[in-house]
Amino acid sequence: MEVANTYLRPVLPALFIESLQGIKGFEQTAFEAIHLSGEQVVSIRINPAKKVERTTNEPVAWCKDAYYLPKRPSFTLDPLFHAGGYYVQEASSMFLWEVLRQTVGDNTSGLKVLDLCAAPGGKSTLLASYFADGLVVSNEVIKARASILVENITKWGSANVVVTNSDPSHFSLLVNYFDVIVIDAPCSGSGLFRKDNDAITEWSENNVRLCSQRQERILMDILPCLKQGGKLVYSTCSYSREEDEDVLDRVMESEELWSLPLKLADNWGIVETESEHKGAYGYRFYPYLTKGEGFFIAAFSKKDGGMEGFYSETKLMAISKIEQETIKSFLPLDGSYSYFKQGDSIKIIAEEWFSSLQALAKLLYIKKAGIEVGTIKGKDVIPHHELAMSHLNLSGFTALELDEQQALQYLRRQDLFIESTLGWNLVKHCGLPLGWAKVLPNRMNNYYPQAWRILKD
Repeated sequence: MEVANTYLRPVLPALFIESLQGIKGFEQTAFEAIHLSGEQVVSIRINPAKKVERTTNEPVAWCKDAYYLPKRPSFTLDPLFHAGGYYVQEASSMFLWEVLRQTVGDNTSGLKVLDLCAAPGGKSTLLASYFADGLVVSNEVIKARASILVENITKWGSANVVVTNSDPSHFSLLVNYFDVIVIDAPCSGSGLFRKDNDAITEWSENNVRLCSQRQERILMDILPCLKQGGKLVYSTCSYSREEDEDVLDRVMESEELWSLPLKLADNWGIVETESEHKGAYGYRFYPYLTKGEGFFIAAFSKKDGGMEGFYSETKLMAISKIEQETIKSFLPLDGSYSYFKQGDSIKIIAEEWFSSLQALAKLLYIKKAGIEVGTIKGKDVIPHHELAMSHLNLSGFTALELDEQQALQYLRRQDLFIESTLGWNLVKHCGLPLGWAKVLPNRMNNYYPQAWRILKD
């Protein structure tokens, strides 16, 4: 089997190997061997708000609630995956948690955070957990990828996330606004060569140059939005110096940033580098040294935020007093929330973030904000799937616990024939909500989203 895997893998481009010569930590023999091995590393990050039973698997050293799996299971056929109980994320990229721990610390209350290039949502879900008492703006410029981002943020269940679908330049008026900005920049993808054969065949020197130029533009467009003393985290899944250390050099030419060194444990195998001209610290992950894929990350602090911008607001559609009473009767809430409407649908967000949401809505295209509760039809409320997935207290609803086979039927939007209390039932598996079902006298209506249903047998 190993011989077959080796035979099927494309040859690493000679120009690519040549371009890595002299980069700190690069060892050609070890690099080529690990890429021919066919080895695959699988890791997950558990959702701390959904209290999935902790696995006994090997932990990822630099990220809380993260674990390696001995092999890749069928995540599609695991109901806990669809419940948002965990996120499948590459282990090296989870180092973001350690970067935040060292640069931001534990005092995260009231902080505004931007994940600029967010799809499919790995880093945004991590940020939503780390900044559970802050506001996370999760942006993706590509429309199709933004829809995937919405799905993953919805499953994670955090009420403190706003998903936007805007170009980085559209943030330009939010001067001195964010406390933390994370840029996992679009790149040539060489760090994923072990997982993706297409990335090997599509690699070219020209694509590396184009990516480097785009990365610099993205960074310079967004830098004014960072507050004085704010933290900027830049990362790629590329080994190329042009997309990593060289980008750090060009950004530091503005003299607006301090480069932040990080403390590393010796057994992590992470390689600290410095950019050639400005001495900016960067951190490289090689798969023969660390248990993960190729990755690069760097952190900065902003010296001077400049004049704070003036943020005009878009008045979001308010709900009527009768609608608010209907919703509050349907869903009693702990804490203070602001209610607003988009079309016929009623949404909520923590009261402290409502003004921020209105400022964002003035400049950006909002795909998702807070939690969508549902729509009012006559005297009834039709609950939305976001509500089922949320971390809100839903103990007032009848819980319909399903075994694994029944849960898969539900996730395929197949008919279920289970006796339960009439009305809205919160469908669960292993105690985690999967969605809604409405129990009628002679049938049960499955309300799992049609677009998200499992198609695999």
